[in-house]
Amino acid sequence: MIYIILLLISFLLTYFIKNYMIKKSFVASVNERSSHTVPTPHGGGIALAITWFIGLIYLYFIGEISSNLFYALLFGAFISIVSFFDDIYELSPKLRLMVQALVAIGGLYFLGGFDTLTFGIFDISNPIFTNIFAFFMIIWFINLYNFLDGINGYAGSQAVFLALAGFVLFSGNHFLVLAVAVLGFLYWNWNKAKIFMGDVGSTLLGYNIAIFTIYYANQEATNFWIWIILFGVYWFDATLTLVRRKLNKEKLSQAHKKHAYQRLTQSGWSHYKVTNYSIGLNLVLFSIVYFVGNIFVAFILALIVLVLSMKFVDNKKAFE
Repeated sequence: MIYIILLLISFLLTYFIKNYMIKKSFVASVNERSSHTVPTPHGGGIALAITWFIGLIYLYFIGEISSNLFYALLFGAFISIVSFFDDIYELSPKLRLMVQALVAIGGLYFLGGFDTLTFGIFDISNPIFTNIFAFFMIIWFINLYNFLDGINGYAGSQAVFLALAGFVLFSGNHFLVLAVAVLGFLYWNWNKAKIFMGDVGSTLLGYNIAIFTIYYANQEATNFWIWIILFGVYWFDATLTLVRRKLNKEKLSQAHKKHAYQRLTQSGWSHYKVTNYSIGLNLVLFSIVYFVGNIFVAFILALIVLVLSMKFVDNKKAFE
């Protein structure tokens, strides 16, 4: 019953926020980085975030989430609040990065740090190395999720996939809370979007995925690679695009439209088709995780799938 209530809260909040943003003319303008052509209200992530934290607090009070995971996830409220003001006032990159760093430190503190980074044939358990790695990983996940939030349904469907995959593999009810919180928003963002998520939603989702990755890796070191595979569509595109732009000697802070999903839309694919393509790719990655017993073999197979997928995108629209 609680999940139906949360779904309705997210759905109705997104509807009211959409109307309010239109009334106040808070719309996402069309610029050189945009994949949309019509000014559209943003801030739908507010509904997602409010619903998520309501559900999270509910789970904590009925004892269905561990206290360290609860507080680490709750700490994400700071990134949502700052991102909300960034959506409205466009805060300086330095301030945003400082907040992301503080949130990363806070999240790691509540999780008790990152224990072990395993590579199968050897492990790294030095707390200085593992925690520095986890610190930068959290910041990267926050930003790459924001980078990849650009077309209708893309960021929302990715979050729903990760939440449902997490529930199937790890059984935590917090995954169901995340799924319904996003689904209520996604109704208004699917296909022809009536509202966008904004940084307030995308940065929170990136932070949550990073926290899940560390939390479950602390339970079993190989779980780290499960989350890396499941999140593969996003981190592979964002990381490869960043490397390619660096090799092209481009100014990395400059707006661009070179991510795989952007190039597919430039090739003539609709937002709907690109989002469905990503969902299909995610299902392939989940199947690899679910059916391949050795996680490192699974990672190699997933990497091959991602490389071939990027080759397909390159053939549709070359990276220039």
